[in-house]
Amino acid sequence: MIRIRNGRVTGIGARRPGATELRVRIDDEDGEVDAISYDQLTGPVAAGDRVVLNTTAVALGLGTGGFHVVMARLGGPVDAPGPGHVIKARYTPSQVRVLAVEEEDSPHRAAVAACTGLDGLPVVCAELHSMVPVVAAAVRAVADELVVAYVMTDGGALPLAFSRLAAELRAGGLVAGTITAGQAFGGDLEAISLHSALAAARAVLAADVVVVAQGPGGMGSGTAFGFSGTQVAEAVNAAAALGGRPVACLRLSAADRRPRHRGVSHHSLTALGRLALARAAVAVPELADPELAALVDRQLAEAGVAGRHDLHRVAAPDPAKLLAGWGLHVTSMGRGPEEDPLFFGAAAAAGTLAGRLARR
Repeated sequence: MIRIRNGRVTGIGARRPGATELRVRIDDEDGEVDAISYDQLTGPVAAGDRVVLNTTAVALGLGTGGFHVVMARLGGPVDAPGPGHVIKARYTPSQVRVLAVEEEDSPHRAAVAACTGLDGLPVVCAELHSMVPVVAAAVRAVADELVVAYVMTDGGALPLAFSRLAAELRAGGLVAGTITAGQAFGGDLEAISLHSALAAARAVLAADVVVVAQGPGGMGSGTAFGFSGTQVAEAVNAAAALGGRPVACLRLSAADRRPRHRGVSHHSLTALGRLALARAAVAVPELADPELAALVDRQLAEAGVAGRHDLHRVAAPDPAKLLAGWGLHVTSMGRGPEEDPLFFGAAAAAGTLAGRLARR
């Protein structure tokens, strides 16, 4: 069951497009807590407002960023409905109305409808949200004029506005636009499916490279198929089906303490070795450590990735310098490029490969 509490907003923290971070005093509880509100769902929230909070995830100690989520304002003004007839987060208490690119009222419908294929457009298929800025920065390092679009799937967070990182990518101009696909919402463009999101990236945003990844909060279980990163395989299949060039970003690590994620993560091995039906260009960063390089090669061979896909050895640029060049600080599982250079180097290799393919 949902754990619901009422409270009063005592302060306003960071604001970004579509989201506001708050301090809230919960009724009959001591102290104040962090909360987040999404403008698309609740409208703007101000200090003094009474709010209803979903406190379930924080109470369970889950990795949600430590935020309670505002479900509604109590007694606030009634806002006029927005445009569009597509509902996302459907049949939940937070279902939201959006104007999707496929709708007749959309100014982009004609362009999306006329797009019958991707014509070799490189599509980087990445598992984790933290890979996106590194991939994009590496693409732009190949040629700064390359246009990068980010398609966020619904494997993790559904509201794109939850991501501080996504706001920084847009504000700094690293990506030209964001598209939220499936049940995800809040991008510059909304799409009903991943396939039409890819079409919109090409036909509306004029992307030279597309990065497809879930939002923050990916889920894993330690079982063979029970992880949200299986969407990497779906992205590979979708890009290939539309005539794009899938570029797989491996999840690598030499710092993760869990054996299943050391070297090549079992997530990448499963998604590419068993679930992806189309052939992808797999970016494999050149490694100075011969033992680590041998481990990665052995894992890719034994899982069938080397036989099912085209492996490309890439001398990747320094991911720490790539991110610093855009003023970005990025971590994954609490580790940055200095603590886990292999993880970030794999993302830099994928972006470098995609950028080179785009220039061709």
